[in-house]
Amino acid sequence: MKRLSKIFFALILIFTALNAKGLTFKLPTVQGKTIEVSELKNGLDFKDFKGKVVLLEFWGTHCPPCLYSINKYKQLLNEYKDKVAMVAIEVQMTPRDKLKEFVKRAGINYNVVAQEDARSFIAYVAQRAQWRGSIPFLIVLDRNGEVLDIKTGFSPNEFEHIRAIIKYAYKEKSANKENNNTKDVNNTDTNSTKKVETKKDNNSTK
Repeated sequence: MKRLSKIFFALILIFTALNAKGLTFKLPTVQGKTIEVSELKNGLDFKDFKGKVVLLEFWGTHCPPCLYSINKYKQLLNEYKDKVAMVAIEVQMTPRDKLKEFVKRAGINYNVVAQEDARSFIAYVAQRAQWRGSIPFLIVLDRNGEVLDIKTGFSPNEFEHIRAIIKYAYKEKSANKENNNTKDVNNTDTNSTKKVETKKDNNSTK
C-alpha cells in the first residue's frame, strides 16, 4: 500500500512539472523550416515570431473559401511583412510532396505545414479551442501570443476584420509603451523633487 502511495505521489509530481512547463510542438513546413510553438495560459508562443501578430489558419486544398483566401493572405503578408507572421496547416490530408508543389505553384509567401507533420498539434488545438474540424478556421494571436480572435468559416468582410485586429494589436502595444514612458517620467520628476527638497533641508540645517 505504501509503495502504491509513493508511485501515485511521484506521478502527481511528474504531471505537475509537465503542466507547469507547458507543451511544445515542432512544426516542419513544406518550405523547409521548423517552427517551434509552446503552450501559453491564454494562447500560443511562436518562438520565431516574437513581437509579431500571428495568424494560425487551418485550411484545405479542396476547400473553395480557403483557396479564395490564399491571394488575400499573400497581399496581407506583403502589406504587413514586418508585423505579421502566418502559419497555415493543411487538414484535408494532401500529401506533403503534393502540398509542396501546390505552395510553389500558388506562390504562397507564408508558412505551410502538412497534416501528416502536425497531427498532435491539430489534436491539441481542436481540444483546447473546441474546434470540430470546420474550415477555414483562423486563430489570431497578439504580439505576446495571447488569443485576440477565433473565427470559423469565411465572410465577405473577412480581411477588413483581420486588418482591424492587426491595427488594434499594434495600437494597444504602443499605448502601453507610452503609459510606461509616462510612468518613468513621473518617477524621474518625483525623485528629482525629493532630491531638491532634501538639499534645501540640509542647507536650512546648516
